[in-house]
Amino acid sequence: MREIIITCALTGSIHTPSMSPHLPITADEIARAGIEAAEAGAAILHLHARDPQTGRPSADPAHFRAFLPRLKQGCDAVLNLSTGGSAVMSLDERLAAPIEAAPEMASLNMGTMNFALYPMAGRITDWQHDWEQPFLEGSDDLVFKNTPRDIARILTELGLERGARFEFECYDLSHLYMLRHFADRGLIRAPYFIQFVFGVLGGMGADPENLTHMVRIADKLFGQDYMFSVLAAGRHQMPMAAQAAAMGGHVRVGLEDSLTIARGTLARSNAEQVAKVRGIVEALGRVVVSPDEARALLCLKGADRVAS
Repeated sequence: MREIIITCALTGSIHTPSMSPHLPITADEIARAGIEAAEAGAAILHLHARDPQTGRPSADPAHFRAFLPRLKQGCDAVLNLSTGGSAVMSLDERLAAPIEAAPEMASLNMGTMNFALYPMAGRITDWQHDWEQPFLEGSDDLVFKNTPRDIARILTELGLERGARFEFECYDLSHLYMLRHFADRGLIRAPYFIQFVFGVLGGMGADPENLTHMVRIADKLFGQDYMFSVLAAGRHQMPMAAQAAAMGGHVRVGLEDSLTIARGTLARSNAEQVAKVRGIVEALGRVVVSPDEARALLCLKGADRVAS
């Protein structure tokens, strides 16, 4: 496939405000970051919300409402709402905003897993907010819960009932088999958009051979019925994106996944990362698609609007 989809994850729930002054926190900052990323070439915006006063990850639908209309007005990117939120949130909290917004696309973590962020705490000496250090250090006893029952609920309430398609986030080999299980149950339909996630402590490491193995198993399980994308945490972001593009996959960047643009240098914006990865993939002969082309490739409900 020559066409390539660039996804940009704007803020996430992992990094804290003390780690970078460029991390989008307020609705103004998130909206501006998304519009700039779309202008740079991102077809999909992967979205989380934050409390504008504290920078803490938020599941409050009001915080999503503060920027979603502005993103819709300011760009035509596919708006992809996280159902992961933060590992410290309940499933009801994580689903509140996506259910209200009924987006074209939502992310879905395909299994319960350890989600360890505590090594990050040792790199910070000046904390902006009192919640940050305990949040990070407490993740040595943190489990991100997504049981088969949770996954079935998300697929039903967002997919079957509201027409969303999914970015299936697979942090490990077992998650591919879980995805196959739900395909066999008839709760999802092809094409499957699989996001391989590398470099989170608790998931698979950002090793090139892990990517080739994941693709090999996905080929076995899904044949021609899937597309894969790759995100890698921290300094692995661009090298793994380059490997993914060379293998025919799609790519995801953004300050949710990495705060840097080069080793030891903070990215000034999400758009800066999008522009860099766009240069990499185009040099490999890939053609960056528009949001409407991404809608068609992924069979999103917004593609019906485009066609009509």
